[in-house]
This record gives sequence, C-alpha cells and structure tokens, in this order.
Amino acid sequence: MLFRMKRSSMILLALSLVFVAIVAGCGSNSDSAAAGATKDPSIRSITMSWPRDIGVMNPHTYNPSQLFAQSMLYDPLVHYGENGKLEPALAESWTISKDGKVYTFKLRPNVKFSDGSTFNAAIVKKNFDAVMLHKDTHSWLGLVSVIAKTEAVNDLTFRMTLTEPYYPALQDLSVVRPFRFLGAAGFPDNGDTATGIKTPIGTGAWVLADYKQDEYAVFKRNPNYWGKAPALDQVTVKIIPDAETRVAAFEKGDLDLIYGEGVISLDAFKQLRDNSDYVTKLSDPVGTRSLLLNSSNPKLADIRVRQALQQGFNKQEMVEGITSGLEEPADTILSKNYPYTNIDLKSASVAYNVQHAQALLDEAGWKLPAGGTVREKDGQALEFELIYDKTDPIQKAMAETIQAEWSALGVKVNLTGLELTVQIKRLKANDFDLYFWYNYGAPYDPHSFINVVAKKGFGIAETLSAMPNKAALDQQIRETLSSTDEKKRQQLYQSILSALQEQAAIVPISYVKKTAVYHKNIASFEFPANRDENAFSGITLSQP
Repeated sequence: MLFRMKRSSMILLALSLVFVAIVAGCGSNSDSAAAGATKDPSIRSITMSWPRDIGVMNPHTYNPSQLFAQSMLYDPLVHYGENGKLEPALAESWTISKDGKVYTFKLRPNVKFSDGSTFNAAIVKKNFDAVMLHKDTHSWLGLVSVIAKTEAVNDLTFRMTLTEPYYPALQDLSVVRPFRFLGAAGFPDNGDTATGIKTPIGTGAWVLADYKQDEYAVFKRNPNYWGKAPALDQVTVKIIPDAETRVAAFEKGDLDLIYGEGVISLDAFKQLRDNSDYVTKLSDPVGTRSLLLNSSNPKLADIRVRQALQQGFNKQEMVEGITSGLEEPADTILSKNYPYTNIDLKSASVAYNVQHAQALLDEAGWKLPAGGTVREKDGQALEFELIYDKTDPIQKAMAETIQAEWSALGVKVNLTGLELTVQIKRLKANDFDLYFWYNYGAPYDPHSFINVVAKKGFGIAETLSAMPNKAALDQQIRETLSSTDEKKRQQLYQSILSALQEQAAIVPISYVKKTAVYHKNIASFEFPANRDENAFSGITLSQP
C-alpha cells in the first residue's frame, strides 16, 4: 500500500514537472518571440533597450510616454533637419504672410494613417483643437500662447493665424509633442485626448505591433507610410531599468543597440569602445551642461564674485578627467550647431586663473581673515549651497571638484544631493545658490532658451534678475521672437548671447552628447538632428 502511494506520488510529481516544463517552455517561447529574442533571419530587425516603459503613446501628452517612441508613430507638419534646416514633412510646402501672423500649409496628398484612413486638413485641425483645449499644459511652447485660430481651408490646405508674429512657429511645430497627429479612430468619444486615446494611430514610419508594459514593445513598419520606407522591418525595445544589466545584455548579444543620453555610464561606454567587436559613436553636442550662479543672492549679485568663481576652477581638466573626453569643455552657453549661434563671442573663452579670481574677490570686499580659510565681508562668510541630482555621478563628481577648487579661493561650498524632481522644484522656486542646468537642444533652441531667460516661472529669469541690463535684455528677446527680419534676428541673438556670456551668471561647463553602441550586424547608424527623434529610419543592416 505504501509502495503504491509512493509510486503514485512519484508519477504525479513527474507528470507535474513535465506539465510545468511544457507550460514554461510555451511561455518562454511566446515571450521570446514577442520580445524579439528569437529572430527570423528573413526579418530585418534589431533589438535595443530603454530604461523606462514607452508609455501610452498619446501624441498630445507627456510623461510617461517616451519621446523616441512617440516620434516613431507620429509625424510633424515640418521636419527639423541638419543645421536647423526646416524641411517638408506632412506639409509639403507653406507660406507666411508679410506680417508674420498667417501660416498656410499645403498638405502632402495621398497620406494615410496606419489604419488606412485619410490624412487631411480636417484631422489636422481636430488635433490642434485637442491640444489647444489645454493651453496651460502646453504653455512651455511659445507657439501655444500666440495661436488665435486654425482653419481647414480645404482637404489639403490648413491655415494657422497668430495673435502676433512669432518667428520660431515652424520650429515649434517640428518638436515631438504636442503638435503631432492622431487618426480619427484613435480619438476618445469626447474628442479630448487629455483623457486618453483609444488606440495609437499615426502616419509615422512605424506601428506598435506588440507590447507588454514594463517588459517590451515591438514596432513594425507601417505599410501605409507615405515616405521612404525604413531599411528595417522591425524594432524591438526591451525595458531594462538598470544600466549595468543593459550592458550585460548587450555583451551577451541580447541587444543589438544601446542608444541615447545617459543610458549607460561613461566608464561602460569607454570599455565597449575599446572592444573591437563593437562600434561606438558620439553625437554632436545636444545640450550644454551649465552652472547657474543665482544673482538674486546678494553675495552673487556682484559680477566680480561671479567672474571670480568662473575663473576659479579648471574647467578643461575637470571635464576631461571626469568624462574622459566624452564631453568637451564648453566655452559658450549654447553650442554653435543651432540656428543663429554660430557666432564669435568676445568673452567666450574664460581662462583658469586663480590669482585673478582671488584679486576680484578682494576687490569686491571679500577678505580672507588672518588664519581663516573662508572669506568674509560685513560679518558674513562667503558660503554657498550647490544642489545636484544625486543619481547623476557626473554632477556629483563635478560638484566635488568645484567644492575643492573654490576652497582654494576662500569660498565654502556645501553640497546637497537631491532627487531630480525636488531639484527642479527648487529651481522654479528660485530656492538655490548654485545649480547644474541644461538647455533644451534642437529643435527648441535657441528660441526656447532666450524665452526662459525673459519669462518668469522657469527659474532662469529669476537667476538673472540682478543683471544691470536685464530689462533691456528682456526687450531684445521680445523683439527677437517677434521679428520678421532674418538679419535683425541674427544681430539681436549676437547681442543677447554676448550679454549673457559677459554677466557670468550662466557658466558653461561641457557639451553633452548622445552615445550609441552597437554590434557589427548594424552597417550604418546616424544620430537625428532633432534631439528627441528616433534614429531607426536611418539604420541599415550588414549583409548576412
């Protein structure tokens, strides 16, 4: 009896194990197939990783949707190309009235959404209306505040009228969100996409074919795409939050590509670069890492103090040492690869000069007491707080270097590592002394940069409030954004950027670049001109 019970138990156990193995095998195969791990050689595909889920793919909303993925599904009216050139996309041409207020777009004919429905002026207006229902949400984009009305003139003509001239209107239409276009079947019944969408339907080169939240997303070519078809058939995105795990997956061969900003550490990039089995690339500058010196702080209101701090650390040595040359020292607040910024600024290069920095502080009345290590004036110590993103190792290392170098000047710096969200709140509340800041990049700059210099609420205008020429600078910025004269705009940008450079309240440190690491099955890879666009349409594969 006991023997039979043991034997029956063993048989049941064996059958259970077989069943579990079968189920697990089916699940594994299914998941592998869905995630693109098992590749069909007839399908030209790549697998990459991303640290966060792609999000709901609503073209009119922001986080958690990821910009690169939104740009795969949804097209703009105007494309931002190399050297800031604005090129036709869903609009094949456009005209601007002499007063700069009326934009008339001739839409590209025979464009279909991924579900086969027709793209026309009526659906363009429907999308604009959905965005403008929530103007406050989108007010960061200058265009939103000056749109007076939109019209579907006929099937292939769309007109936008502004309350006043705003020269960067086309640049603002080229950004990844919110002015991109959802097909009619994707709209909720109430027409308000802020409440959600039914399904992601776009005119872009890709469609979302398979998706498991926080695990993977599979994109396939849109069979209805109006433009040149990508060389790839499929792109699989695996969600891998941890950077080290991401690198391990790449080395194992589970990933073909790692691409983006900060997606792996600089040390990992260097190690992969030194391995001849892989290919690595660095983009042109996509933004500038700067240090804000808050001039609304009375100690920093004196330009001599700001200039002394700028001269009092070895930028070249710090950047090269911490980033191993993967970033380059920045001489100007904006790099020269944006429209209007390829100009020579007299004070662009500030030499490292401890003696001169100390003399400036002496001149400003900040004296080092006998036997002391921190300068004083009117009973106050020359002491500041530098806040940084505690999850960013580069910021931390740079903060520690600046702290050490400025101590040699007699300046005490206290370091505070914060969560990024808290850091941003303190910036907007003007509650800081020293702060690491980044500009927006293409296609937002330079117009978005000068906009926040003048417009309160983002933290930058407040930082510059003690500048003696701030009112005149703000007036120049308003003239620039509303100017219809190209030559005048260039002159105004020269004046604005020169003034900001001379005031030393925004200290450029280094130019940030995107990184790409890929296996040699990828024959070609190019970084897009638009910082937020995906790079997949330009990828080709090696011949098997």
